[in-house]
Amino acid sequence: MKSLLFILLSGFFLLLGSTTAAKTTTFSEEGPSYDYSASIECKSAPDGPLYNGGVIKNLTLGTRGCRHFKIAMNSPAFTLSNLTGDTIYAFSSWVKISGANSASIKATLTTDNTTFVCVGTVIARSGCWSFLKGGFSLDSPSNYALISFQNLDDFQMNASVSSASLQPFTYQQWNANQQNMITTERKRAAILHVSDIDGKRLQGASVIVEQISRDFPFGSAIAETILGNFPYQNWFVERFNAAVFENELKWAATEPRQGEVNYTIPNQMLEFTRRHQITVRGHNIFWEDPKYTPPWVRTLPTPELKSAVSSRIQSLVSNYKNEFVHWDVNNEMLHWDFYEQRLGPNASLDFFLTVQGSDPLAHLFMNDFNVLETCDDMKSMVDHYVSRLQELGAAGVVMDGIGLEGHFSAPNPALIRAVLDKLALLNLPIWLTEVDISKKFDQEIQAKYLEVVLREGFSHPSVNGIMLWSALHPNGCYQMCLTDNTLKNLPAGDVVDALLKEWRTSGIKGKSDDHGTFDFVGFLGQYHVTVSYGNRTAHTTLSLSRGDETKHQNIQL
Repeated sequence: MKSLLFILLSGFFLLLGSTTAAKTTTFSEEGPSYDYSASIECKSAPDGPLYNGGVIKNLTLGTRGCRHFKIAMNSPAFTLSNLTGDTIYAFSSWVKISGANSASIKATLTTDNTTFVCVGTVIARSGCWSFLKGGFSLDSPSNYALISFQNLDDFQMNASVSSASLQPFTYQQWNANQQNMITTERKRAAILHVSDIDGKRLQGASVIVEQISRDFPFGSAIAETILGNFPYQNWFVERFNAAVFENELKWAATEPRQGEVNYTIPNQMLEFTRRHQITVRGHNIFWEDPKYTPPWVRTLPTPELKSAVSSRIQSLVSNYKNEFVHWDVNNEMLHWDFYEQRLGPNASLDFFLTVQGSDPLAHLFMNDFNVLETCDDMKSMVDHYVSRLQELGAAGVVMDGIGLEGHFSAPNPALIRAVLDKLALLNLPIWLTEVDISKKFDQEIQAKYLEVVLREGFSHPSVNGIMLWSALHPNGCYQMCLTDNTLKNLPAGDVVDALLKEWRTSGIKGKSDDHGTFDFVGFLGQYHVTVSYGNRTAHTTLSLSRGDETKHQNIQL
């Protein structure tokens, strides 16, 4: 990487200007710490480059490490040489345009042996600087690579780039950053103080600590097929503490013909989840894709359609008030606009406001695909998601969560993390709501890619839950199954089981020390504690929660 060469194409005009100082990045023997900082603001001046520019830091000008330069769309802005294999590259830059109010900009990478269609996107604006963050992975070395910027809106404009950065991480360094974040965000320390009833410290008391539940919601979609299938139910309950109904709550399932509303199946599925204390998401009230809108709804005249959607909300939400932790109110509204075309541009806003008033304790989510999976889908660019959510908030909706479906082909870890970094600035819980891997891959590759996605999700501090999209049917699953029909694990199921074991505190045993204390570090959740001293035994529970400092608990025998 020391031979990295930066080339300004002919006609580039160099602009020197001031900027804020670069964020300090910690480097250790394990490599650099990943920089989670991002921006969703359009700033009058760009911040300094992350990682002080990374491997292109020697190409910046000025004492503050800033370089502004104009770029030619679709032409290489950076030429890189001797990129290493088995490496994840975090890429970022600030972008400003002129000649238009805003434009969708995509960064692409071409190497001597492959092409990455997209390594990052940004909605750039005139008169201020917007932040692009993404990256790419290389499994094999590349003699040269070209990073280019494209205008996806297909009109003439000028653009400038500033504070660009490219930071390499070996896979080991990337994974080390994940583990550090898991330890910081998903675990807490606890100290047990063992004494007798007079407060005298008891040294040498036997202590057994067992985790009995997880704090982090990790689950899967289920379908009607789980009803009455006790082996499947047992398999599910042994693993998961959260669920979502695959299709059974959707409008087409609950009212296939106008006026014939039937909640029998979802009611039975809720009985199963209640019996086993499983958290359930409400998916979904409406779906903007006309393909999945009930046929009878699509043909209604506008006045009748207004009445039908009002009845749908009133019926569904009143029937399930306080049952679901979330509502996916209007599914995939970045990609389609059936209701907004028919009922006006405020249709989605009206849906959210009405549901908010009808079920005020449920969290209202946007939910869409290709936000994490790729940055090549212009409709679901992360900045579009941010803008749409902010529009709803500005109009009075109390937005409670960010739903990212996660129907992946080959995942890009750097892009996943960069998108989560941007969305985290909204200060809302993020859930990966429908995670699976395309069935175009064989089962071993599916499992490999699934592990990449799950580790990225669990290690990111702003992700509050993960749902797999793996409801089991006699003829298989939507894209990815965890087991066969005999409930024997497939490779993806082995990955899930291994991670669930890794992310759970195994049985802890020991003795209280000479201060009468016993300490441990465990994953967030509920624990059962047994303490014995002589012929006396005490049982208690404790909870390790996010946001706590070290947990102290007194136990008397």
